Amino acid sequence: MVKILKKEMLTASVCRIQVLAPHIATAAKPGNFVVVIPTEDAERIPLTIADRDLDKGTISIIFQVVGATTRLLCSLKEGDQIAHVLGPLGHPSDVENFGTVVVIGGGVGIAEIYPMVKSLKQAGNKVITIIGARCEDLLIYKKELAAQSGELKVTTDDGSCGRKGFVSDELKDMIDSGMKINRVIAVGPVPMMKVCCDVTQPHKIKTIVSLNPIMLDATGMCGVCRVTVAGKTKFACVDGPEFDGHEVDFKELTDRLRAYKDLEKKADEHVCKLLGIKE
Repeated sequence: MVKILKKEMLTASVCRIQVLAPHIATAAKPGNFVVVIPTEDAERIPLTIADRDLDKGTISIIFQVVGATTRLLCSLKEGDQIAHVLGPLGHPSDVENFGTVVVIGGGVGIAEIYPMVKSLKQAGNKVITIIGARCEDLLIYKKELAAQSGELKVTTDDGSCGRKGFVSDELKDMIDSGMKINRVIAVGPVPMMKVCCDVTQPHKIKTIVSLNPIMLDATGMCGVCRVTVAGKTKFACVDGPEFDGHEVDFKELTDRLRAYKDLEKKADEHVCKLLGIKE
C-alpha cells in the first residue's frame, strides 16, 4: 500500500499525485515509469514518474483521466492508500551532452518531459523546449519548464496561448531557419510524435519518442506492449519506452491502441456508475 500525500488537479482532466515511495524515488531516473494498481481489484496501468524528492522520499505522478482506471485513481483522496505502485521500470533516458536538444511535449506528455529537460540541462546541453495543447487551459508545467529550459516555445491549436498551430510547426520553422539541432525528443500523443519524426527525418536529425502501447505486466513476459522498431519486435516495457522515432511502425502502434476502445468505454461507464459520476 502506498499513501497519497498530495493531490491536485492541474487542469479539469489532468491530475498530479505525490506518493510516499522512498525506494522508487532513490532509484528512479528520467524516462522511468511505474505501474499503478489503484485498488486490489483494478487493472495495472503504466504512468511516467514526473518528479521525485529524495529528501522526502516521494515521487510525483501525473495522468489524464481518460478511462476507467485513471478515473478510479483520480477518485482517491489525500491520505488514501494506493494498492500497488511498482517501479522504477523501463530503460532510463539516454542523457549526455549532445549539444542543442529540442524537447517537445504535447498534452500530458508536457509533464513527462520535465525530468528529461532538467537532466539534459545538467549535462550541459542547450535545451529548447516546445510544448503544445488544444488550448491554454490544458497547458501544464509552463513555469517549471521555463525555469529549466534555455528557451520555451508554446503552441495551442486555437491560438489562446503562444503560437496558433502545432508543436511540429514550431519545430519545422526552427529547422528551416538553419538552426543546428543535434537531437529531438518528442513525448505526447502518437500522431504528434509521428509528425515530429516526419519533420526531422529528411534532415537526419536523431529523434527519440516515448511510446505508450497497451501494457500489462510491464516486465517483458506477456508481450502485450510489443511494437515494431526497425522491422523487429520490441517490448516497450523492457526495451523502451524510448525508441528511435524514425524506426517506429506508427501505423501498427496506432492500430493496436484502438483495439479495445469499445471495451474501454464500457469499463469507464461501469466505474462512473460505481462512483456516482454522470458522464
